[in-house]
Amino acid sequence: MLALLAVVFIVMPLVELYVLIQVGHAIGLLNAIGLLLLVSLVGAWLARHEGFVVIRRVRERLDRGEVPGRELIDGLLVLAGGLLLTVPGFVTDALGILLLFPPIRALVRIWLARRFVVMTASGPRGPRGPNDPNGYDDGPGIIDV
Repeated sequence: MLALLAVVFIVMPLVELYVLIQVGHAIGLLNAIGLLLLVSLVGAWLARHEGFVVIRRVRERLDRGEVPGRELIDGLLVLAGGLLLTVPGFVTDALGILLLFPPIRALVRIWLARRFVVMTASGPRGPRGPNDPNGYDDGPGIIDV
């Protein structure tokens, strides 16, 4: 956990500064700052759009009486992408925009499902539960980190 905090608060700003300087040398400082602003604005619009898509899918699942587990994870990933877009820098903007695209979110969702083991009354169960033939379990359970 300490290593993750060190990466987030020490290494990432240094990487962002390095990339900003390199892009500034390549296209000019004002152009680099303008590009950062443009990417942030387009990314914020895309995050809003994808957020509304996720909310609509959550409502559809709830209307059918189903648990919207996959949609809630998508919502968290869209939120994370939007937050990354608010941090100034090309690297975080790139990561944030990637999280806003549904195919990338699906890959991250699969990775997260493999990362967490679902504990049920019958014992531990991996990401492939009996409730979903597509490989993601939306069923009840306790998530053991």
